[in-house]
Parts: sequence; structure tokens; C-alpha cells
Amino acid sequence: MIFDRVKTLDQIMATAEKKSLKRQLGPIQLTLLGVGAIIGTGIFVLTAEAGQKAGPAMLISFVIAAVVCALAALAYSELAAMIPVSGSAYTYTYGVLGELLAWTVGWALVLEYAVAAGAVAVGWSGYMNGLLKSGGFPLPEFLRTGPYDGGTFNLLACGISLVVTALLVIGTSKSAKVNAVLVSIKVLALIAFIYLAMPVVHDENFKPFLPTGWGSPLGGIGVLGAAASIFFAFVGFDAVSTAAEETRNPNRNVPIGLIGSLAVCTVFYLLVGYAAVGSVGSQPMLGADGLALAPGSDALATACAGKDYLVCSKEPLAHVLRLLGFEKMGNMIGLAAALALPSVILMMLFGQTRIFFVMSRDGLLPGFLSKVHPTFNTPHVATMITGVAVSLFAAMFPVGILADISNSGTLFAFVMVALGVLILRRTQPDRRRPFRTPMAWLVCPLAILGCLLLFLNLSIYTLSLFVAWAAIGLVVYFSYGRHHSYLVNGNEPD
Repeated sequence: MIFDRVKTLDQIMATAEKKSLKRQLGPIQLTLLGVGAIIGTGIFVLTAEAGQKAGPAMLISFVIAAVVCALAALAYSELAAMIPVSGSAYTYTYGVLGELLAWTVGWALVLEYAVAAGAVAVGWSGYMNGLLKSGGFPLPEFLRTGPYDGGTFNLLACGISLVVTALLVIGTSKSAKVNAVLVSIKVLALIAFIYLAMPVVHDENFKPFLPTGWGSPLGGIGVLGAAASIFFAFVGFDAVSTAAEETRNPNRNVPIGLIGSLAVCTVFYLLVGYAAVGSVGSQPMLGADGLALAPGSDALATACAGKDYLVCSKEPLAHVLRLLGFEKMGNMIGLAAALALPSVILMMLFGQTRIFFVMSRDGLLPGFLSKVHPTFNTPHVATMITGVAVSLFAAMFPVGILADISNSGTLFAFVMVALGVLILRRTQPDRRRPFRTPMAWLVCPLAILGCLLLFLNLSIYTLSLFVAWAAIGLVVYFSYGRHHSYLVNGNEPD
């Protein structure tokens, strides 16, 4: 039942040749796409949430999340080089573990890409609202956030999602060029933040270092709970693999883009986190019971009222510089985030549309989702549908909830990728591997264990939503995908 439909790697490559996307991206563009997808809401916005969950020990959380992602990236690199087509973890699972698990992964990737795009859009709106307020042109309160975050409709989050969708419809190459400019802005903003905040780091701001401890399973608080959330800050490197079919010399360039973008971002994150914590402190807000209040809760919002603590800010990096007396530079950081965060939305939407494109190309989703625009050469229908959906839930939900939900899908997909590498090493040991995961029998099991550790340290609310989403996916698969699959019907279009 589970393993009865396996699409061989040769079949996957043949399908891609029948309806393929134009190869136009090089190693530098891929690396920049990866950096553009990674550096975003995680570091610009979720730094405050990580501080609320772990205090100064969020630096350890950054390291834990980076190590887990590095292990997963090595596994991704082997499969992406072997199977240089769109689809990421969905495609790899189809070729190793079969159609049902592949569908489950593809469905979970909706949480990673589409929900993540919404989370970044909400994070962007926080910085943009801060800029508008400081400039004397604030939006009405009910249009600043969604109904679950004290407002009614997040107008800016909705708007930016639609703008990025339009850009993606125009074309991949044009999107990549715009992305390169936005990545440069983000990197310069982080360098400026490090330069200004690092000299005023004080040792006392790191005490106590572990105010909430290491955390416990399903608790969502502590170092591991913060790592499970801050994991979102590294998500995006795997979006590089979704562009494999649009990459020149993918066997060489995809591993470069995956590992290179992750390495660059890890260095920046550690420096930014250290500077933020050390300059102004990041002790969590505690309730009457002495326990850290849950990020995004009404209790935390009440406790933060009228306070200027780092853990209370929706624009933490800009907020830190303002607390240090760099008001104009704080506004500049806010402007940089407002200009650059759309590049992350772009990559998340890019990844999601390519997942839908490939699932449609396999017959598991309706065929119109794999239509390619005759002029722009992009999957325009899938892009427009995804963009509208993302704009709507970005307008309704807060960033923290969206980020954690996104992480649940990502961690599940990473486990499947690492497992796929190990299975292929046993079942197809002689198949050409342009990139080989070093010490695969150590790296891949550690990647699986690391992902499971973070998965179990998400909140029970998040895990409940993941299970519900997976159940909906199974209903869709057995009611549509299983009966329309080209793998069984043999009616794959030319």
C-alpha cells in the first residue's frame, strides 16, 4: 500500500524532459537565491521570540538549528545532484519511498513554503508599519495586524504577497536579478547592525544565561523550544533544490548553492544574535508562576504593554539600535528589512509553485497547475493561485504561529530526504553521484534524530495542526491523486 508505487529515478528524469523549465540560473544566482530565502523573518523578526523562549541561551538555539540544517543540507546535496529536477523532497521521496509518502511530503511542503511565505509577509509588515509610524503616516490599528494578533486585517502583508506573486509570474530570471539586489541590501543591513551593536556588548546582559532551561518535549519553551522556532531562520536553503530544473550544470551548482548559502547565513546569525543579546539583553517576560510567557499570547502582550524590551518588539533589530541611541540607523535597518524581506517571500512562493508544478506533472494534482506561460515560461496558474492563498492567510495570522507551523512541515520533509539518501545507498549503490554526502551513515541518521528532536519541541498546538493538515492531505490523495496518477494510468501527456 505504502511502497506499491515507486517512480524510478529514470522515469522522473524522463517526465522532466517532456515538460521542463528553462535552465538559466548559475552558481552565484543559486547561492544568492539561497541567501535570499534564508536571511529574513527568522533573524529580523523571530530574534525577539527566541529571546522570550530561551533568553541569552538563544545563541545555543541558533547553533542547534544550524547544525541540524547543515546535516540536512548535505543529504539534500546528494539527491539534488542525482535528480536535478524540480520538486525538492517530494520528487526525491517519490523515487525512493513511493507515491503515498511522496504525496505526504509534498503536502507537508505546503506548510514549509506557502505558510512560510505568509510568515515572512507578516514579519515584513511589522517593519513597514514601524517605518510608517515613525514617519507620521501610520495605518489604522485594525489594518496593521490580523484578528489573531489584535487587529482585523493585515493590509500590508496581503499587499506584498500579491506584488511578489506578480513578479514571479513575469519570470524566473528577472526574479533572480531582483533578488540579488535585495540580498545585498539585507547583508549590508546586518553588517551595519553588527558594527554598531557589537562594541557595546556587556557581559551582564548574558546573565542568567539559561533562564528557562533546556525545555521539554511539546513545551515550546527553553533552548530546544527556541531552536525549534529559530529553525525557521535557516529554512530556505532547500528552496535552492526546487530550482534544480532551471539551473545550468545542476550537478555542480546545486550543492554549491545549498551549502554555500547555509554557511554564509550561519555566520551572520551568530554575530547578529550575540550583538543583540549582549547590547541590550533578552531576558524573557515571566508570568506570576515564574515561567516564561508564551510568545504571541495575550498574557505576553499585556506584560509588554508600555515596555521597550527586546522580547516585546515586532522589529527587534531596528528596536535594538534605537535603544542604543542610533535612531536614524534603527530606521535604516527597518527600511532595509522592508526592502529586502520580499526576497524571502519570493523564494518561498517560488518553491511552493514548483512543488505544485511537479505534483501536477505527475497527475497527483489537476493538470492546469503545470501549465507553463508561453511568454514568461513560468508555471503562472500555480503561481497565481498560491499567491492569492498566501496573501489571505498572511492578512489573518501572526508571524509566530505561521513560522512554527511551517517548521513542522519542513522537519518532516528533511527526515524523508535523509532517509532517502540511506535507502539509495543500499538499493542503487552504483548509480552516479556527482556529490556524495560525506560519512552518510553517520550524517543522515544524525540529521533524522536532530529533526525529530526539534519536531517534538514544537508546541502541542503546532503539532496538532500538522496532524490535521496531514489528515486533510490523505483525504485529497485518496479521493483524487491516487486515481489520477500518471504512474499507474499510463496516460502521461507528452
